Amino acid sequence: MQKRKIIFSFNAPLMIAFSLVSLLALILSQLTNGVSNRLVFSVYRSSLSPLFIVRLFMHVLGHSSFQHYVSNIALILALGPIVEERWGSIRVLIMFAITAVISGIFHLVFGPNTMLLGASGIVFMLIFLASTAGAPHGEIPLTLIAVCVLYVTQEITAGLFSADNISHTTHIIGGLCGAFLGLFLHK
Repeated sequence: MQKRKIIFSFNAPLMIAFSLVSLLALILSQLTNGVSNRLVFSVYRSSLSPLFIVRLFMHVLGHSSFQHYVSNIALILALGPIVEERWGSIRVLIMFAITAVISGIFHLVFGPNTMLLGASGIVFMLIFLASTAGAPHGEIPLTLIAVCVLYVTQEITAGLFSADNISHTTHIIGGLCGAFLGLFLHK
């Protein structure tokens, strides 16, 4: 009987890097008692400055706790490789940036005077992108419609009827970014 070698593959460099940088941001936040999250890894209403622009992109890396981190990163590591293989690391990084900025702006315009941090908008973007991964250009897969109906209904219901300190608007915006990007930015 021949022994099989186990080989580890570096299959999704962006997802792994995003996860590690988010973990470093969480550790830094814990070490600084949340100061780093307030300065860099969250977005909130403030004067327009270079740091504000940085926060608009970087708030998706910040998390309030290890549980918050794991709930987002587990889904990113599960769905991200499918999306990264389909569209490539650079294109998905651009999609991350677009989703971060759009969800941050929506939070600033329509949200309360609170901080927004975490990768849940990215998670919802990946959920919707994954449902379009195999679709030929110009076709709308039924799985995308089903995901839209289920998740948007859930987020609207949760946003209206629960006070859970979760930005349901960010989830919806992330999902819409994923659906739009998945359908209209094919290779």
